Amino acid sequence: MTEQSGPDGGEPQLPDHRPATADAPGWERAVLEKLAFAALEEQRAARRWKIISRLGWLAVFLVIVWLIAGQERGTTTSLRHTALVEIKGEISADSEASADLIVSAARAAFEDHGAQAVVLLINSPGGSPVQAGIINDEIRRLKAKHHKPVYAVVEEACASAAYYIAVSADQIYVDKASIVGSIGVLMDGFGFTGLMDKLGIERRLMTAGENKGFLDPFSPQTEKQRAFAQAMLDQIHRQFINVVKEGRGKRLKETPEMFSGLFWTGQQSIDLGLADHYGNLEYVARDVVKAEDIVDYTRRENVAERLVKRFGASIGEGAAKALRAAPAWR
Repeated sequence: MTEQSGPDGGEPQLPDHRPATADAPGWERAVLEKLAFAALEEQRAARRWKIISRLGWLAVFLVIVWLIAGQERGTTTSLRHTALVEIKGEISADSEASADLIVSAARAAFEDHGAQAVVLLINSPGGSPVQAGIINDEIRRLKAKHHKPVYAVVEEACASAAYYIAVSADQIYVDKASIVGSIGVLMDGFGFTGLMDKLGIERRLMTAGENKGFLDPFSPQTEKQRAFAQAMLDQIHRQFINVVKEGRGKRLKETPEMFSGLFWTGQQSIDLGLADHYGNLEYVARDVVKAEDIVDYTRRENVAERLVKRFGASIGEGAAKALRAAPAWR
């Protein structure tokens, strides 16, 4: 290292290699920028790991559900048994008594060589005639294809669309206090035009097509529209009646009220030919099918599937928020 003499020829001085001090201009801005960039980078890294972690857990849950679903689809047994398919609650496209789930369960039951018969365990107030029609048609097709008997066992209720399904069975078993029937069709709604007139409220509904808004509760209904709706209901009612007559055949003891929408007790339904015998699930399996072991083929949403749905919704919401909040670098 070379030494330099002082300005007055005194002691030698070393070169000045000191860092910038507070006297250097702009040092505050440089420090703040470094701190800000470091904080942003740390936040971005934390968000990335959070999203990756959630997606990883979602993948684990999806694998679990896939394995469970695969086990359910592959449930077969060579032992003699009675195949069970439950139809409970409202029959609709988004319920556990939907045509999609019921038909899937019925196909698995019929295709199992160990199943000696299929029992439809019914406890339903009814629901969609479309969903019921799909189930009825498929049950009859599977019966003819696999040559296996089908028995309907009614618990508390088998009404309306549920009875539409029940008549696809070879025999219907009920409890003496079960509710059976309600062979009819309805379309309900409300009309507020009188109340609107009293309150001075004007409805401003614009349509292209004179009948486009005829089910609007805030618009008056014409006689032509009412007649059209009634004709549609009558047609669906006739379809229902034809299915019941085809399914029950000569066992029916028709009365003027049978297809009026009324319902009866299990005891009355046997007298009218709407049902055949008294009996519960265990009785039918043991004494009718002669296969006491019962295997349940009902498709249900299991705990893992519910957790995955909730977790997946949480993941999606969290990821979307994180992506929106993340700074954009261009």
